[in-house]
Amino acid sequence: MPQPRSDTATASSLLLLVVGVAGVSLSGPLMAAATAVPALAMSVWRSGLGAASVGVFAAPRLFAELAATPRRALVRSCFAGLMLALHFATWTLSLKYTSVASATALVCLQAAWVVILAWLSGDRVVPRVWLGIAVAFAGVLVVSGVDLSISTRALTGDVLALVGGMFAAVYTVVGGRVRSELTTTTYTFLCYSTSAALLLLACAVGRVQVWGFDTKSWLLIVAVTVAAQLLGHTVFIHLLATLSPTLVSMTLLLEVPGAALLAAVLLGQAPPVAVYAGLALICAGLAIVVTSRSEAATPAEVPLD
Repeated sequence: MPQPRSDTATASSLLLLVVGVAGVSLSGPLMAAATAVPALAMSVWRSGLGAASVGVFAAPRLFAELAATPRRALVRSCFAGLMLALHFATWTLSLKYTSVASATALVCLQAAWVVILAWLSGDRVVPRVWLGIAVAFAGVLVVSGVDLSISTRALTGDVLALVGGMFAAVYTVVGGRVRSELTTTTYTFLCYSTSAALLLLACAVGRVQVWGFDTKSWLLIVAVTVAAQLLGHTVFIHLLATLSPTLVSMTLLLEVPGAALLAAVLLGQAPPVAVYAGLALICAGLAIVVTSRSEAATPAEVPLD
């Protein structure tokens, strides 16, 4: 029987929240450190290793579940995989152009994009949520303005991260509609496999290197998969079964300062002070959005980066 959700974290769930935040916070710095690995190649391996991990874990029942998957659910899952591939590609590439702090904050606007998509679909959005979105996007203007003063290259990275958040939002919305028809294992395997196949095709067309990296690069590829997918994404999916989505979503906002701090320590990245003001606005705006949304209407978004 599933446990009831709660706003109070037990000692074990608190530990898992810390592990999850650490996992997703490490994602950006680890990918930025993998300078020898092209963005598309990193995305291929992350998706592929994620699919392989799910496949190995659920092999005894996975094939039976796939055979019983309705055609509509299969198509939607593959479309979600396309959105996931585009998210990974743009988000990872953004880290080659701008700071980890800026890229992480901008891609985390996924929560705001989900609300906008829901509104475009006809859902009612309360005024307080629009206030939060306005505050968050004011932070975007601050971050982008500062980065533009540094270089157009940094601004390009900001745009890529912003677009990456949009693709993540579409992935989340589509996934929310199809999850009622499929198990988490089947849906995840279909999405990750589709993402890996499409990204591999893109690498083949663009003649992007996906093999022959040095030992350090391979270790970083594995570390990204373990940190972001297993210790980040999977842990938060587990916590959503026992904790309030609002609590989980609020905890996820710690990824922004966490990634900025880790990038400063591990990579020596120290953006201008004004960037941190923009990050604070983004986090404040998203906190308003998260706390204002109805838990029954929209589930929390799990991290993809």
